[in-house]
Amino acid sequence: MSMQSVPTFNHPIPDAAWLSQLEEEVLDPQLPIIDAHHHLWDRLSDRYLLDDFLQDTNSGHNIVATIFAQCAWAYRTSGPEEFRPVGETEFVASVALEAIQRGLRTHVCEAIVGHVDFRLGFGVDEVLQAHISAGGGRFRGIRQVTARHPAFLATILIPPPLGLMADPAFRLGVSRLKLFNLSFDGWLYHPQIGEFSNLARAFPETSMVLNHVGGPLGIGPYMGKRDEVFRSWLASMQELGSCPNVSVKLGGLGMNVCGFAFKDRPSPPNSTTLSDAWRPYIESCILIFGANRCMFESNFPVDKAQCSYQVLWNAFKRIASGASTSERAALFHDTAARIYRLP
Repeated sequence: MSMQSVPTFNHPIPDAAWLSQLEEEVLDPQLPIIDAHHHLWDRLSDRYLLDDFLQDTNSGHNIVATIFAQCAWAYRTSGPEEFRPVGETEFVASVALEAIQRGLRTHVCEAIVGHVDFRLGFGVDEVLQAHISAGGGRFRGIRQVTARHPAFLATILIPPPLGLMADPAFRLGVSRLKLFNLSFDGWLYHPQIGEFSNLARAFPETSMVLNHVGGPLGIGPYMGKRDEVFRSWLASMQELGSCPNVSVKLGGLGMNVCGFAFKDRPSPPNSTTLSDAWRPYIESCILIFGANRCMFESNFPVDKAQCSYQVLWNAFKRIASGASTSERAALFHDTAARIYRLP
């Protein structure tokens, strides 16, 4: 089946009027939170820049810092192709400085995770150094989107090739991260978790961060098969859990690929609805990896199509309500601070 003939699932754009139908009282409003994964961009009618993000972070939760994750926005439009992603780091570093100049209580983009084409092999060294220089002391790692399935397309980026994590040239590039003390963020679908495990074992000295609880799918050939998908996902996550260099971001389940179609309802879901739907995945991750290798993320504005920022963090707090004080501190703040070396 050619790439042109497979169905495409586009990411929905958040509907502010729909989201405004629901507002909740913020649970545990003093709990310090590091939002471990968010984006900034301005794509056609989908704008999410600093002021848009602040409307969300100021919705009642104690967001003390945030971590920007690569999303292929603000790349350089000229110069060598391999250095163009550095433009994103330059842009995000300028946003972080603007937040400081405004005296904001939230340290926005306190850490930056960017992009490089690992298939450059040894050539990644110059690009990584350029990112570090552009990041103003905030650059912490590289995110690689390897999320790809032969039966459908669902991405805002150029679809990556299948089997990318096993490519020898790609792995040579990944091997350079430890020389710069940089981490690897991986976004993939649950059938690819085994490939991620192999990559993590090949580079045990590199911190590896699995995005979005490993991308359990609920669309295409996986629609209506949630129990079957969960069993397969769980087995793969248990295998991955044996890799001590791997941590997991808890979130991203609001993406359309996961199949929780809350956006199709007349009104947005409340935090109890979200916590009931997402608890099996998040609790399983915490059980397998431990709180010290798990961190909550908003994945905004992507997940904003399904729920508000206020409700999202309430849902996470409900899921973690049975955790100890130290575990909650790790899940909402300390793990992200350690993994991304926040000051």
